[in-house]
Amino acid sequence: MTTLNILMAQMNTFVGDFEGNTEKVIKVIKHAEQERNVPVVVFPELTLCGYPPEDLLLRPSIELRVSHALKKICDQLTGPAYVVVGYPLREGGSLYNVVGVLHKGEIIAEYRKQCLPNYQVFDEKRYFSVGDKPCVVDIEGVRVGLSICEDIWEDGPTAQAAAAGAELLLNINSSPYHRGKRGERWDLVGERARQVGFPIVYVNQVGGQDELVFDGGSFAVAADGTVVAAAPNFEEGDYALQLEFGNGPAKITGLKVYPPLDELEATWRALVLGVRDYVNKNRFRGVVLGLSGGIDSALTLAVAVEALGSERVEAVMMPFRYTLQMSVEDAAEQSRLLGVKHKVISIEPLYEAFMASLQEEFAGTRPDTTEENLQARCRGVLLMSISNKKGSLVLTTGNKSEMAVGYSTLYGDMAGGFDVLKDVPKTLVFDLCRYRNTLGPCIPQRVIDRPPSAELAPDQKDEDSLPPYDVLDRILELYVEEDYSAEAIIATGMEREQVHRVLRLVDLNEYKRRQAPIGVRITRRGFGRDRRYPITSGWSIGE
Repeated sequence: MTTLNILMAQMNTFVGDFEGNTEKVIKVIKHAEQERNVPVVVFPELTLCGYPPEDLLLRPSIELRVSHALKKICDQLTGPAYVVVGYPLREGGSLYNVVGVLHKGEIIAEYRKQCLPNYQVFDEKRYFSVGDKPCVVDIEGVRVGLSICEDIWEDGPTAQAAAAGAELLLNINSSPYHRGKRGERWDLVGERARQVGFPIVYVNQVGGQDELVFDGGSFAVAADGTVVAAAPNFEEGDYALQLEFGNGPAKITGLKVYPPLDELEATWRALVLGVRDYVNKNRFRGVVLGLSGGIDSALTLAVAVEALGSERVEAVMMPFRYTLQMSVEDAAEQSRLLGVKHKVISIEPLYEAFMASLQEEFAGTRPDTTEENLQARCRGVLLMSISNKKGSLVLTTGNKSEMAVGYSTLYGDMAGGFDVLKDVPKTLVFDLCRYRNTLGPCIPQRVIDRPPSAELAPDQKDEDSLPPYDVLDRILELYVEEDYSAEAIIATGMEREQVHRVLRLVDLNEYKRRQAPIGVRITRRGFGRDRRYPITSGWSIGE
């Protein structure tokens, strides 16, 4: 009987911070050796540089930084620990995505990633060359195969490791979250284990990096594909496993299976983690947002307070002549419930000053959306000025449905640094608000119950300009996330005229989205790294 103790280091890395990431690695190693008696410590993909490093990989100093980091770790490895860690490696003029095994001051094995993802948010073929060989290394008498993230999604690398004599596969990952992702990973890795007949340990990073959120959820599957150990999602930590190899299938113990989160809770936690890491890693003092009394800003405020604490959040209500009294009251009530700084600044004098300056330009014209957009731009000026003075990040509050069809104002409600709800469809906004209220009083009920309105004109409702949100969101899901054509969407039962109108709005408003702040990605395809459409295009929606 051979026993192998493994620590899954579910780490929150900081892209570009080689020194900080290296110090965290060393701290985990020392803890594993001295306090947990775990000889094998497994870290996520590209731990030393953080993921995704993007064009930092093209900087000429990348080799020197990697070399220094590896030397610093190796210098600490005087004990029995084996360290499995990811980093970029330049060799023979090519750059590889590598997992190395470090032991007693040396790199004893290296595996080069073979399957480079180049879809959705990934563009690894821009940077890395393809590896072509398996790597199986003897660790404490166990033949251990190595692979990296996307390698597990293809048959080849795991089969190669099996052919090379592996008894166990360690797969290191930087796999970003989207709704439903944990179940997909469990099913896929379970299938790979059944194909080769040995266990697989899957280690994933955790944390926010720009619009991406990595949800952790590291786990182990037995040879029959059963998930037998799983770390929690969205929590940084070290999780120990014990694997026993002998007669029959390897036995895995030491860590329970943390149950999958409800999808609403998972989405909520992804938004919170994404905001927290973006604000903290970019060293903002806090955040400020316009709290309108509507549902989008209400949810944004709730997420911000959960992420940062009430003392780092400021809410500003900016009423105008069309703002209903209930909106003023509800914004004040939510601010009171959450304990945030709350200010009321009327945009009336600012609007009148702009209109006076534009009087000659507007002469002979009738009021239209220009005047509505001016209200939003007055609010944007106020928020950005507060941001400049106080060093706070402006959180914008537009949801995915609005961003898709351009129901937003450039340099107005789109003015800011981070859009919490950018990838959250409007129907999901309602669901998340109801979920948040199950955790404690937060969002006044009539904010959820009242018809959504931008309050830029008398008695204005969103559905005056848009289809009902349940219809709109279904069309958008099919078009943006599933790549359905107009005719394919119509074939699902949607009205032709409505479908053509929505798709046309999506295509026309690419120029707006290109100028919008980034925001947390929680679906299979968000606006940003996922979807790179041209602004200038003659593409027809029927194609």
